[in-house]
Amino acid sequence: MSTAVETFRQLHDNLTPLRLPNAWDAGSARLIENLGATAIATTSAGLAWALGYPDGRQLPIEDLVTTVSRMARIVKVPLSVDVENGYSDDPRTVADNVMRLVDLGIAGINIEDGPDSAMVLASKIDSVRNAVSKAGTDLFVNARSDVFLRSLVEKSRLVEESVARSALYAGAGADGVFLPGMYQADHIRAVADNVLLPLNVMAWPELADAEELGDLGVRRLSAGSGISQVVMATAEKLARDFLANGSSVSVYSGAISYAQLQALFG
Repeated sequence: MSTAVETFRQLHDNLTPLRLPNAWDAGSARLIENLGATAIATTSAGLAWALGYPDGRQLPIEDLVTTVSRMARIVKVPLSVDVENGYSDDPRTVADNVMRLVDLGIAGINIEDGPDSAMVLASKIDSVRNAVSKAGTDLFVNARSDVFLRSLVEKSRLVEESVARSALYAGAGADGVFLPGMYQADHIRAVADNVLLPLNVMAWPELADAEELGDLGVRRLSAGSGISQVVMATAEKLARDFLANGSSVSVYSGAISYAQLQALFG
């Protein structure tokens, strides 16, 4: 069994949520690790944008495998990869795709239902779990449900549906449940009180801070695509200013030094 996976599991046992400022490439992963992150998780949106694809199951699996191999080469802490829907509707193909990442040494995955039925994701999780077991290794499977994010049911049933899907995914072999778009304290506590798996939420403007989230029962907090969006916004501003006036001052204002960045990868 993988030591990295066991370490990653243990990081979900703390009362203060595991904080994951999601990375989108090897450089951002190494930078985040250097800041003291105990684990690295990817943002599927940021990673897709960095490779020139829109978010939403458009990324070729070959590009994902290549990017993850670069991340795995440079970081030492456990690495968890967002595989969206597994890039296939067929559970066996999904398991094959995931095993290519497992072979790179990853500790976990996020895999989502999105617009698909809950049973489809449960079948994929079961297939992944069987493939991992057959290979004699281990993997932390975080089941992402978009009940809140996509308003898959009427508002009065959001908590009930999230709890039901979490139970289904747990039965299929999931190790955690991720509910992006859930930010109200009463919803979070209601789900946490009725779900046995570690609960993961995503950064949201109205979301409480990590300490309060821990009190509510949250065990994992993800930045999602937020940091990569701010990085792109900053790059847009700098490039616009440079194109407009050609001044070199703003380009280097507040920059990490060349030497510091070189040292991260030396």
